[in-house]
Amino acid sequence: MERSLSLITIFLVLALSGRCSCDVNLFSRNDFPEGFAFGSATSAYQWEGAVSEDGKKPSIWDTFLHPRNLENGDIACDGYHKYKEDVQLMVETGLDAFRFSISWSRLIPDGRGLVNPKGLQFYNNFIQELVSHGIEPHVTLYHYDHPQYIEDDYGGWINRRIIEDFTAYADVCFREFGSRVKFWTTINEANVFTIGGYNDGTTPPGRCSSPGRNCSSGNSSTEPYIVGHNLLLAHASVSRLYKQKYKERQRGSVGFSLFTIGFTPSTSSKDDINAILRAKDFFLGWMLEPLIFGDYPDEMKRTVGSRLPVFSEGESEQVKGSSDFIGIIHYLAAYVTNIKFKPSLSGNPDFFSDMGVSVTFLGNFTAFEYAVAPWAMESVLEYIKQSYGNPPVYILENGRPMKQDLQLQKKDTPRIEYLHAYIGAVLKSVRNGSNTRGYFVWSFMDLYELLRGYEFSFGLYSVNFSDPHLKRSPKASAHWYSAFLKGNTTFLASQGITKLQSDFFSSAS
Repeated sequence: MERSLSLITIFLVLALSGRCSCDVNLFSRNDFPEGFAFGSATSAYQWEGAVSEDGKKPSIWDTFLHPRNLENGDIACDGYHKYKEDVQLMVETGLDAFRFSISWSRLIPDGRGLVNPKGLQFYNNFIQELVSHGIEPHVTLYHYDHPQYIEDDYGGWINRRIIEDFTAYADVCFREFGSRVKFWTTINEANVFTIGGYNDGTTPPGRCSSPGRNCSSGNSSTEPYIVGHNLLLAHASVSRLYKQKYKERQRGSVGFSLFTIGFTPSTSSKDDINAILRAKDFFLGWMLEPLIFGDYPDEMKRTVGSRLPVFSEGESEQVKGSSDFIGIIHYLAAYVTNIKFKPSLSGNPDFFSDMGVSVTFLGNFTAFEYAVAPWAMESVLEYIKQSYGNPPVYILENGRPMKQDLQLQKKDTPRIEYLHAYIGAVLKSVRNGSNTRGYFVWSFMDLYELLRGYEFSFGLYSVNFSDPHLKRSPKASAHWYSAFLKGNTTFLASQGITKLQSDFFSSAS
């Protein structure tokens, strides 16, 4: 495979020369600080498949998608059976690290109680395969997929009972895998998981009270805030457990991740500039303020009022400082316009009417055509640095979707341009003092995408989902990323992607 990868690289040197409109001044991975981690990522539901094998029981994704007759992750990439092949691809690519999630319903099928030995064996084998090949595992404990059993039993995240069960699940993971895993993320994209699942009802568990959303239950006025609160308390509980029981011996770190957007005002009016501050408070400060300072933003407390849960003094102290790093999921830039407070169509306030802004994404968001706006990444990292004491940050996801077309995807130059621009933005932010320590491309291969099924994909490697063997093949972006990681400037130069314009960095020098 290594020889074929090299031959394809030579071909791409010739075939893609001059076709990319990227910048032309040099930066390489050697410009990043020593120890800066470059990796890629997947998640359990999107990659593993094996939906009911070896003792796994349904998660909320299974029960959300199956009744709706939507594309699903029942098979996905079949990573459950093909993980050794995939780790070999990671080695050939030159990844430092790989981010993946553990399926709670595979490891502890009922959410609490007995551990599934086959699930335990799979994750032990997968982690060992990574470590034995020199790849650092970054593990997410919760990527939107708690067991359906606890959703049915007590309502999942709307009930504080989940804090105890989630902590017990994390305890199993730390005990069984912690000698080899040094980076743990408790919750993936806590803000958008909450909005999608409990405000809009567009993702599991599909709860909302907005008309036209076809939700059978939920309350968009209160549940997003209750769930967000419980996520923070569960994270803090897990973080405390790790520090008290495991950290001295395992010497790892526990973080929390958020979806971020680079906001810019749609006009220079005072109202729109104030709207930016409000959008940042609601979208980022909602979770970051408690994690760093121990309480919600004042703007949220004023607007949401009694619908926003209150931290007790003890809870505030437990949440404050509980995240060793902040995980950033970043793809998008958006214009923000102030709007006067209007309740949602149901007549009751929800998260978006509380926030009181209109958000217009750059590019064609509905067509999954993301704008290349590296300033958005810079602005997010600068905001975190300036507003939250410059905590350690890992960019846990960044990438560009493209229409699922095997021939088109092989020459995914737009993805290369996107990744090149954003890695450059991360470098500029690091040179400006951001404490960013790693960058992970989403995704390592084509996956089941949580919002669009198999219609669009982000992968560096294509997966032929029509092939019973689900053959993986490197795209141009896989060769580009590998060349970047290995310092292969000959390949990079062939595409005009080795360099950024010198003025890109002038403000950082």
